[in-house]
Amino acid sequence: MKRRLPPLLALRAFEAAGRHLSFSKAADELNVTQGAISRQIKLLEDFLHAPLFRRLTRQVELTPFGQSYLAAAISALDEIERATVQSLQEARSLSVSVLPTIGVLWLMQRLTTFMMTYPEIRLQVSSSLEPVNFKREGVDVALRVGKLPGATFDPNAPQIDFRMTDTWDDVSVTPLWEDRITPVMSRRLFERHGPLTSLDDLGRFRLIHNQKRPDCWAAWLHAAGAAPTQGAGRVDVGHSFMAVMAARDGEGVACVPTIEIDNVDWRDELVKPFELSVRSAGGYYLLCPRDKALTSEVKLFSGWLVGQC
Repeated sequence: MKRRLPPLLALRAFEAAGRHLSFSKAADELNVTQGAISRQIKLLEDFLHAPLFRRLTRQVELTPFGQSYLAAAISALDEIERATVQSLQEARSLSVSVLPTIGVLWLMQRLTTFMMTYPEIRLQVSSSLEPVNFKREGVDVALRVGKLPGATFDPNAPQIDFRMTDTWDDVSVTPLWEDRITPVMSRRLFERHGPLTSLDDLGRFRLIHNQKRPDCWAAWLHAAGAAPTQGAGRVDVGHSFMAVMAARDGEGVACVPTIEIDNVDWRDELVKPFELSVRSAGGYYLLCPRDKALTSEVKLFSGWLVGQC
């Protein structure tokens, strides 16, 4: 069914003039001329085939029909405004891509705090180690670990070979945390077979290796001044969070990033048998398209994320 609706500009002009009982004040509110208001109201009166105002010498008055029509216009525009505001609020969404290990071990649980603090922002969370492609994936921000272009590090440091993004063109970067690695083991295993008073004591334990970061043990032992060792055996896992969980379960000693263990809820189940932590050749960064870096959603999430460690 075809709707019989008045011109929207004319309706807005009438509603403003009716509220103020002034064409000039309506013109100021809508940032147009007084003549434009007058023409729009005349257009609406012609459409309705009825006068809306009595035009007196220095003022205007609503006709009885104008009063009833003004009430209907205000009600309709108020309803449209409420629906528009609600739609804009619901449109405040943020698509976030996070690292699997950090997401699994502690970040996903903490995101509830962010959502409760900023309920107007709807989070869409995914996890990936792959280089982010913002245009193809439609992601707003991505938490990644790696090296920034042109950054130099100690060649003996634990290497991070992950590519963070397909292209650095128009990508904004917020530094988050250093990547530091250290050995970790379960408290039960430490209390049963520890303590470890020297690096030679590592030879009594199986060493847990993360295939995604294969040089962690070699780099840490080199920094500690120790010779390479295979320990009492070797356990190979495919991801860093699997190394952490294997250490928690008492399978051996893992060499993992401290960021992955210092923030878990069950941190007291783990022990760092040595004080030495070694900085890796890279760090953790929040990436986003440059044109989104200053949006309120990205700034709020970035600030919240920095404060989590």
